Order: sequence, then structure tokens, then C-alpha cells
Amino acid sequence: MNRFVLLGGALALAVAAVAAGACGGRGSKQATPTLNPADFQTTVDNPLFPLSSLGPKVFEGEEKDPDTGETLKTRLESTVLPGTDVLAGVEVGVLEEKDYENGELVELTLDYFAQHKDGSVWYFGERVDEYKGGKVVSHEGQWLAGEGDNLPGLFMPAKLVLNQTFDQEKAPGVAEDQSKVVALDRTVTTPAGSFSACVKTEDFSPLDRVTELKFYCPGVGLVREEPPGGHLDLISY
Repeated sequence: MNRFVLLGGALALAVAAVAAGACGGRGSKQATPTLNPADFQTTVDNPLFPLSSLGPKVFEGEEKDPDTGETLKTRLESTVLPGTDVLAGVEVGVLEEKDYENGELVELTLDYFAQHKDGSVWYFGERVDEYKGGKVVSHEGQWLAGEGDNLPGLFMPAKLVLNQTFDQEKAPGVAEDQSKVVALDRTVTTPAGSFSACVKTEDFSPLDRVTELKFYCPGVGLVREEPPGGHLDLISY
């Protein structure tokens, strides 16, 4: 894999830009820590996003094709890979996600995460392969922190409070997703079990104007997504 590193003054500018961005947007924002590479680790054990302590996760559900209105059977396979990478000067862990529609692989994504010493989880970008008929046809949505104006996004704060909003993606014009905490202490039941003390978020993409709901539960992480006209539920982990 290619490695992208921000050094010296460039990293200082990136830190300042992220800090400024965390103060704007919808609702109250999480305070942004200094992005010192030495303060991050690839072990991600935030209770609401515990990548390092879980094996592969499988989700299943359905959603409507926005173009045809057809109901599609969806499946997501999520696996933490053994290797690491370096993005924006920070060593990051790698999460592989395979998306299927009606049994056909439509997207394979490598997501990059690292955890700050304060317990917050940061998102450093994604490599994207979109498939059609078994062949890669696009890399749409791909971004990496340290490339151009792209900066790490705050994916999961160490502590969540109601109405808190944070920028999960900071790739101008490519990926700018924001997340807002809309409920605490929810109980969620999926085919994988019943989970309590869960947090509900409202995720908004300002580029395509799409909003979806997500539910994160202690010790398990994401257990349910509710995109427009559909759902995706954890079935095994």
C-alpha cells in the first residue's frame, strides 16, 4: 500500500484546520485533541467502536434502489485485517468491508482508523473499489488523510452527549459526513441478540443530502443502520 505522511509545518497546519472545523457545523462539537502521531495507537478499544476485540461481523438487510425503486437484499461483511498503514503521519489499523446486493459484490472498502490516547477514534480515510459484474469499475468516494486538503475525521468521541455533532470525514468535495447524537441508552434487538445502553446517531452527508440512523452498543459497536427506505442489522459477530 502507498503511504502518505504529513511532516513539520504541514502537519501543524492540518491540526489547526481540524481544530477549527470541529467548532463549526450542526450542534455542539467535540473538542479536538492535538493530532500528534505519538498520541495514537492502532488498538481500537473504544467501547462503542471496539474494532480490536471483535472478530468478523456480518450484517444483513434490504434497501431500495434510488433509481429503479427495486428492493435489494443487502449484506455487509466487516473484518479487521492484521496489517497496518501510515496516513497523515499516523499508524492506522485497517478495516475491510465487503458490500453485497442480491448476493453480488458491489463494493470493497479498506477503512483506516486509529485511537487517540483520550479514547476517541479517528477516521483516516478509505480506499474504495466499486464492482459491476465482478470487475472494478470505479473508486468513487475514495479519500486518504494527508492527500491534498484531506484531514482525519473524528469518528467516535471518547464520551458522547446528547446533541453532540462531529465531522467523521474531512475530504472536501469527496466525503464530508457528519454525525449527531440523537438518543442515549437505547435498547436494540437484531438477529445477533438484544443490546442495551446503545447510542443512536443521525449521520448526514451534505454532498448527496442523505441522512441515515445508526445504533452503536457497548462492547459490540455498530449493530444497526437505517438508510432511507431500508435497514441493515447485525446477524453475527
